[in-house]
Amino acid sequence: MPVCIIGAGASGCLCAYFLIKNGIEVTLFDPKPPLVTLLPTGGGRCNLGNATYDIKELAKNYPRGEKFLYSVFSKFSTYDTVKVFNDIGVNTFIQDDGRIFPTAESSEFVRKKILNSIKKADFIKEKVKNISYINNGYKIVTTKSEYWFPKVIIATGGREHLDILNHKIIETKPSLVGLNADLKDLSGIVIKNVFCKNLKISGDILFTHFGISGPLTYKISSLYAYNEYPYNLILDVYNHQLNLQDLFNTNPHKDLKNILSLFLPERFAECISGEHSKVKAHNINGKTRDLISEKIHNFELKIIGTNKGEETVTAGGYDLNEINSKTMESKIHPNLYFIGEALNIDGFCGGFNLQNAWSTAYVASEGIKNQY
Repeated sequence: MPVCIIGAGASGCLCAYFLIKNGIEVTLFDPKPPLVTLLPTGGGRCNLGNATYDIKELAKNYPRGEKFLYSVFSKFSTYDTVKVFNDIGVNTFIQDDGRIFPTAESSEFVRKKILNSIKKADFIKEKVKNISYINNGYKIVTTKSEYWFPKVIIATGGREHLDILNHKIIETKPSLVGLNADLKDLSGIVIKNVFCKNLKISGDILFTHFGISGPLTYKISSLYAYNEYPYNLILDVYNHQLNLQDLFNTNPHKDLKNILSLFLPERFAECISGEHSKVKAHNINGKTRDLISEKIHNFELKIIGTNKGEETVTAGGYDLNEINSKTMESKIHPNLYFIGEALNIDGFCGGFNLQNAWSTAYVASEGIKNQY
């Protein structure tokens, strides 16, 4: 009995792999080339997953979908991801930060291996416009024709959500995206181990011409995906013990900016010191010292929006309350499945979003296999 997969991205293509292995006929619909969205992942190196092997610890990396994923990851974990990719000829290694990459360090290499493993699939390069339930199956209407399938898997990704038979769609918002900030240009400055007091998380920040980017920014943008703009961030830009008076006493004839440059990037030190930039340390009074300390440990950023077009992941999608986490089947309509970023699931940077794609793809394939 044939299965239709709408969307030939990461989750759709790996689901096709699992189904084909079980002898099930698969047709994929996508107007774009298959797996084209895989190419930019991991900076072109393809961050396949993350070496977090405890299921509950792994699920903590998903601001939306954590509890839903307990069941999913219990059926297909990080171990399984590595094994499957080894099986199709993709050897892997783990970076010091826990990210799992192919030894080839190439998304194109991974793409070719996946596509080679699903040669039996039928690819139809048409955009699906509508899905309706008819004759105990589903009529698929595309821009060119009409089709009928007994089982359908929705793997459309996070950007396009078809209005499918009254399934609730949580409004999508950019996640893992640079944030626009109301501040003077600090473009190019990188500060490591910044602590965000609002969320009690830390990481590196890159200042850009529009605001901020980098690992900590992506976590903030994910956790605050549904916050209204503007909102303020309070950042400790030097998350260590700091006694400014000792530094002033040790360097009495240095300008304030030069003293701050001992532990902060020079241009950022100039921003912090402001009008006191060229004041010698021995001329700085206690009030100014405390003001500078306050700026360092409570640097305030007004976030006014996201950098449009940069987002790699979106929050939102098909409501998880209407999906069975043990099979990925709709609770409303039989033989209709949802996988990958089409769901209201999104993770942090580090391979977590692809892990969601692989795991939900497997669970859906097993749910279908068990019905044959």
